Amino acid sequence: MKLTPIQRRRLANFRNNRRGYWSLWIFLALFGLSLLGELWANEKPLVVSYQGELYFPLVQEIPEETFGGFLPTEADYRDAFVRDEIEDNGWILWPPIRFYYNTINYDLETPSPAPPSTDNWLGTDGQGRDVVARLVYGFRISVVFGLTLTFFSCLVGVVAGAIQGYYGGKTDLLGQRFIEIWSGLPALYLLIILSSIVKPNFWWLLGIMLLFSWMGLVDVVRAEFLRARNFEYVKAARALGLSNRLIMFKHILPNAMVATLTFVPFILTGAITGLTSLDFLGFGLPPGSPSLGELIAQGKDNLHAPWLGMSAFITLAIMLTLLVFVGEAVRDAFDPKKS
Repeated sequence: MKLTPIQRRRLANFRNNRRGYWSLWIFLALFGLSLLGELWANEKPLVVSYQGELYFPLVQEIPEETFGGFLPTEADYRDAFVRDEIEDNGWILWPPIRFYYNTINYDLETPSPAPPSTDNWLGTDGQGRDVVARLVYGFRISVVFGLTLTFFSCLVGVVAGAIQGYYGGKTDLLGQRFIEIWSGLPALYLLIILSSIVKPNFWWLLGIMLLFSWMGLVDVVRAEFLRARNFEYVKAARALGLSNRLIMFKHILPNAMVATLTFVPFILTGAITGLTSLDFLGFGLPPGSPSLGELIAQGKDNLHAPWLGMSAFITLAIMLTLLVFVGEAVRDAFDPKKS
């Protein structure tokens, strides 16, 4: 696809912000590694060779009977009997971290939370689960949640702002009064109340937070549509008989997206910190889910185990810092004053 001169200028401005440019690549690399977390942080081996046959436990449910056991259920590869039987008749290729996010290490030499060791690089939490594995999967679910919430927030906010700005009049007046009332509600308290009424899960939390996260873009998009709806090219489109929907989303929206895109990284950081706050307070993801907020709460409850709070804090700090730097680079890319 051939880039226009404006797009080439924006791309060059983004690259010139070296901090934001490299932050984007570092963030994408970390997110990519978290998406492949099952390949390097799992309680199941990657490959098992037993009596000349190859097995792939990550994608196969292999019964214990296959490895000389007595149970028809899936083999527990951390069990000493199964592990010794496989090693006596073949070999096992383990991932670098032999723990899933909910795997409990029963071989700890000290009570949980245990300090860092060769088995648990950043120690364990209060239930004996590996901190590194929970950080990997907690990072992934936080970013996926943030990206999903950001997408739907932008979708709702852009549509609401476009309708208000394009039609104006009573539509704009009623929309503004509704947003003023809705934005005045104590969002965090309502999130806590709603989360305490029903059993929370990923999609339920997403829907609850979406109720309040879409309003940040409305004012920006509305202002752009109010400014552009009387431009000559819009009047020409009306004279040619184009529908309002086509004029709004084909002719005016591309101009409004310039201001909208600069807010996206900051909406993403807000979504991640919102989920972390709910998890910290105990109103977030279901118990046992990999969560950075839950790990911070464990650090608060176990002050004698500083690796818990420090690990989650450093992970959040790195994630949010990278996103803020990317947001600054996006802002520079769409700044017409920069050449």
